[in-house]
Amino acid sequence: MAFKRAKRRVPVGEAGLFEYAVRMLASQMRSERELRRLMQRRAIEGDEGERAMDSVVARLKALNYLSDTRFAAEYTRLRKEGEKFGRRRVQQDLAAKGVASETVGAAVCAAYEGVDEVALAREYIARKRMKQPAGEKAKQEAARVMGRLLRAGFSAGAVYKVLRAWGVPLEEVDVVGDED
Repeated sequence: MAFKRAKRRVPVGEAGLFEYAVRMLASQMRSERELRRLMQRRAIEGDEGERAMDSVVARLKALNYLSDTRFAAEYTRLRKEGEKFGRRRVQQDLAAKGVASETVGAAVCAAYEGVDEVALAREYIARKRMKQPAGEKAKQEAARVMGRLLRAGFSAGAVYKVLRAWGVPLEEVDVVGDED
């Protein structure tokens, strides 16, 4: 079996980086840090490559193609409405994508303002087709559901409220109010 040779990437300058960046933004919205990471692989090494990337980023911002604020707001909206994720999960995902914490906080607060977290958790459960724990293994299933909901970004208070509504006996200490 013959193996394909890896294509050798020829380092490119500012014009090549700009074309590449526009293609990357056309295919998927990205944060500035993600775009810089992608351009780093193609840029000329050293200070010249850094200057070229800075120039490309500045040009993209001037053309309004790149905006971390707009990215954070849109990403938060999509994750809340489409994936039904909780506030914490979206905050963690945006931080991992390199968006500034102030920008993340503003976007998440605006998107989740007035949202009933328990109702959103129920929508997540319906979307994932999770079933109410029953039978001999109800305790284990409840723990599994609890873990999934916590990983999806919901507070412990909201998770306990959902499990209590299902009639699952909770041996742990009840959480008073919602945690943020």
